[in-house]
This record gives sequence, structure tokens and C-alpha cells, in this order.
Amino acid sequence: MNEALLEKLRTQLANPGKIGIVTHKSPDGDAMGSSLGLYHLLKQFGHKIEIFTPNRYPEFLAWMPESERVVVFDEQNSAATALLNSCDTIFTLDFNAFHRAGDMEHALKNKSAFYVMVDHHQMPDTYAQITFSDTGYASTCEMIYDLAVGLGWQEYVNKDVAACLYTGIVTDTGSFRFAATKPSTHLAVAYLMQTGIDHAKIYSNIHDNFSADRLQLMGRSLQNLKVFPEKKTAYTKLSQAELDAFNYVKGDTEGLVNLALSIKGIVFAAIFIEHTDEKIIKISFRSQGDFDVNQFARAHFNGGGHINAAGGKSNVSLAETIQKFEELVLNLDI
Repeated sequence: MNEALLEKLRTQLANPGKIGIVTHKSPDGDAMGSSLGLYHLLKQFGHKIEIFTPNRYPEFLAWMPESERVVVFDEQNSAATALLNSCDTIFTLDFNAFHRAGDMEHALKNKSAFYVMVDHHQMPDTYAQITFSDTGYASTCEMIYDLAVGLGWQEYVNKDVAACLYTGIVTDTGSFRFAATKPSTHLAVAYLMQTGIDHAKIYSNIHDNFSADRLQLMGRSLQNLKVFPEKKTAYTKLSQAELDAFNYVKGDTEGLVNLALSIKGIVFAAIFIEHTDEKIIKISFRSQGDFDVNQFARAHFNGGGHINAAGGKSNVSLAETIQKFEELVLNLDI
């Protein structure tokens, strides 16, 4: 990491202060892991720290140490805004543009503070006084680990820090199977494991606590699967009625898009999920090889992310959104 930026951050954190840590909307394992990991790291230096998520995080991440102290902005708007306004330094983790913070966007834009961005997505905005942005990383959690090493704080990466960072690395690398996983990723994980974390239990906490409803919802998504073999593309969908029928809770659709991508010969996969309360269709895109879903999402569905993993949204109906997608697919050269 850039030594000049590290020195600037050392100076900013030299004395105990009031720090805010903010994730993107609908926080995943990497967002929660990097935020809680940074919290457990910084609190050892006497800082007073608040962690904010724009909305509720998935239940399968609630085991993480001190996750209960996270302030959920859309559930405590006034109190959360007051807490955010009391912070002198604000870390934005795993996102690089204020609009990715959902209803927190306005509060962040209007807050005068020293901003530090740590993120691995493409095309970062320029709001931060310190920006650590590198698309070469598989996860923001790995970046937080390298940040600790660069600051000379590796000895402060204790078991709580390690458990959180390991969670984000495991989830954002697809359990180390995605192409962004590098030797340095495994070296970071080796150090985290040496702290004594129960890596098998962490994996189980993330992947082995499904409800029967979630498995049935997964089955419905597979029933809705549509494949365009000549375009190496597959997609599925879930309507609000289907979510309701299987008692959907946040996190239940996590990873379902990867089922479509697991079909032999498929390079491009998508899932479309209707959320009538937000009046949007949430979309997840995944790809293999050189097909850039970040560019596809940015160009057509008001989204973005990584080359092989991105998200988007649509403000028209589920049927209209899927019709648009199918028309685009028929003109793709994959």
C-alpha cells in the first residue's frame, strides 16, 4: 500500500478520537467483516467507534463478535444521524460512492469529516481525504489486513479481528474459488488462522444455518431458471409473492445467482428479485472469464461492481426488466 497514504492515516489516528465506520446498503460478509474487523483493531488504541449499516444485515452474520453494537440507520434514523455527526473520522468500507449507502447518502454528503475509503470496486468517487482503492484485491477484508500490516499493527490482529476478516475473505472469494484469489490472499488467511480462530465453525456459521424456507426458496429459484445455451447465459427470478410464500428474510437470496453460473458452459448468470416495498427489482450478475458484468450493469441497470460480480436495479416491473434483459442477451457476443 502507498506509504505516503499510510503515514497520513497514522497521523490522523495518532490520538484517540471519535470514529465512524460505514458499510454499503444490504451489507454482505465482506462489508460486515471489514467493518467489525476494523472496529476490533482500532478500539485497542482507545478510539471511540460507531459502526453503521444503512439497513439490516443478514441473520447468518449475527454471530460475529459485537455485531449487536452495529447501528442500523433505517431503523434508528435520528439517533444514527446524531451519532454519525459526532464522528471526526469516517471510514467507508467496501463501497466507493455515497449512493451505495442507500438512505445514508444524504447524511454522508452533508457531514463534514475526515473520510477514509477502503474498497476494491471499480471507478471510485473522490470524496475521501485518504483513498485506498485497489481492484486487484479479492475482498475489502484482505485490504484491512494489509492496512494493519502496513501501519505496523499486525500484532493487534487478535482473534476477534481475525474472525471478522476471515469471514469477509471467505465470502468474497467464494471460499477461495474465484479468480481474484491470489497467493497473498492465502498468506493473509494463514496469519488469521494462527490467531486461533475456529475456521471450520466460521464456515459453518455462514453456510450451514439455512432455514427450511430458504432451501424451498432456492428450489423455486431453480424452477424459474431459464437458459440461453447459444449465448452461454442463464438467469432466474423471484417475485415478491414467491418471497412471501417462503417467509423471506434478509440473506435468503445470498448466493442463488451462483447456481445459474454453475451450469456447464454458462459464462453469464443473473437473478432478478422483486421488492415491492422498495419499488425496485434488485439484480445480481455473475460471470466467468473475460465477460465484464460491471460494464454490463453500469450500462443497462444502474449498477456496477467487479468484472465477474456486479449488481444492478430496475424501477420497472419484473416482467419488463426481464424482457429488457433477454433482448440485451440476444445481442451479446459471448
